[in-house]
Amino acid sequence: MPNTPQTRDRLPPQEAAVPAHPPSSPPPATLPRPAPGPSLPRRPGVVLTLLATCQLMIILDTAAVNVALPRIRDSLDFSTAGLSWVVNAEMLGFGGLLLLGGRAGDILGRRVVLRTGVGLFAVGSLLSGLAPAAWWLVTARAMQGVGAALATPAALALLVTNFPGPARNRALGVYASVSGVGSAVGLIVGGLLTDLGSWRWVLLVNVPIGLALLLLVPLFVGESDRRPGRFDIGGALTSVVGVIGLSYGFIRAAAEGWGDTMALGSFAVAVVSLALFPMVELRAREPIVPLRVFADRNRSGAYVILLLLAASMMSQFFFLVQFLQDVRKFSPLETGLAFLPMSAATFLCSRWAGHLSSRVPARPLMAAGALSGTIGMLWLTRISADTTYAAGLLGPLILFGVGLGFLLVLATSAGVAGVAPQHSGTASSMVHVAQRLGGGLGLAVLVTVFGTAARESAAEGNNSTTVLADGISTAFTVGSCFMVCALLLAVLVLRAPKPSRTAAANESARPGRTQAKGAG
Repeated sequence: MPNTPQTRDRLPPQEAAVPAHPPSSPPPATLPRPAPGPSLPRRPGVVLTLLATCQLMIILDTAAVNVALPRIRDSLDFSTAGLSWVVNAEMLGFGGLLLLGGRAGDILGRRVVLRTGVGLFAVGSLLSGLAPAAWWLVTARAMQGVGAALATPAALALLVTNFPGPARNRALGVYASVSGVGSAVGLIVGGLLTDLGSWRWVLLVNVPIGLALLLLVPLFVGESDRRPGRFDIGGALTSVVGVIGLSYGFIRAAAEGWGDTMALGSFAVAVVSLALFPMVELRAREPIVPLRVFADRNRSGAYVILLLLAASMMSQFFFLVQFLQDVRKFSPLETGLAFLPMSAATFLCSRWAGHLSSRVPARPLMAAGALSGTIGMLWLTRISADTTYAAGLLGPLILFGVGLGFLLVLATSAGVAGVAPQHSGTASSMVHVAQRLGGGLGLAVLVTVFGTAARESAAEGNNSTTVLADGISTAFTVGSCFMVCALLLAVLVLRAPKPSRTAAANESARPGRTQAKGAG
């Protein structure tokens, strides 16, 4: 029957609305619809604020305690060597258990592990703030490290799973800026609380923040899918013993010298444990760190860049705090305020990096950040007893802050990109393992370099101010080598990611491409 206007009017309404199709072509209603992609949480701003606050609490604590160390020493009668354990106890607990914390999030659920870690960190902070003796404080600081090892990878993994697509880069920009700015802001907060109150408030301030997170996280942050499985006990033991042994060896060597028996024994245990770790993981049915995580060139390069960046950053905070207070006679609060320009540069550049990453390849951005940080560190090698803040420190701090902002965002993004959802907790753990291990080991190496240079300067008959400045200058020389290595990695190792087959298939299936092919 011809499809004239008159006959079309006599057809039932649903038949009149259906256009004619060749017999070989199915009607559009039978074509499969694409599955909906992951969506943002109902209140993404609140979710991002809670996860960033968790990270900020942990970062602030580490930096703030550094400013309060002299008051802690006088209050609890620490020796100079014993005082280092106030920082190192937390660092060893954090770095040694991060991998286990990431695995726990994959198996038990990341929100559960996040809340457990925050609870442990808050209890450890309370016990630290109430510590009546040195051993009590060191033990409580180790508990804080365990809590941080659970909470940190869980928070980053929840951010990755709650913010899909382009929103993830923006969320990572905020999260990474908190990591970069938090250390400098922690110096300010620590100086303020120490000057106006007591060193105990530097630790007690974490308690109400932790309680707020415990109450609000279940209300706004969705739980991740739990992956049935079991813990890799062999991998956990070898990794924990290896990381703790390596960290303790460097810390012991920094205090007692490289020939110390305990340091050498710790290094031997660490080498054996770390050598066994990949063998155990290859045989494990469910490894704590699937070695395929390191198969991607960009991801492995990003981990090393984060390690080198943390080593340089920790040396800046540790040595410049001493220089400003002992040589320039700054108060703790003034010392913290001196890092504000670096904080501002880090915050602004981390936000720019998050926006630029969707339009500019990551490789040139990371190379530019590493170059800026390298110039800043090289400038600091010129430090002397006569160096003033405005002429010799302000410029390098800003340059390093620029590099820190770009590298933290882009290397963190590269460290978790392209990972299967069931391994996102492990990948996020490696991001923080690289930073914590780099900061701890790098600082231990630089403190040893500082001690050697300071002894040589003292042997030449220099006064205490010159000895301190000479040691710091030599330490910054080695720190600048770390940044040079990061720059070489960004330029020579990182590559632009290749388009995946799925992306290519989606591109070829676009309507415009299909029509053009049919027309041909």
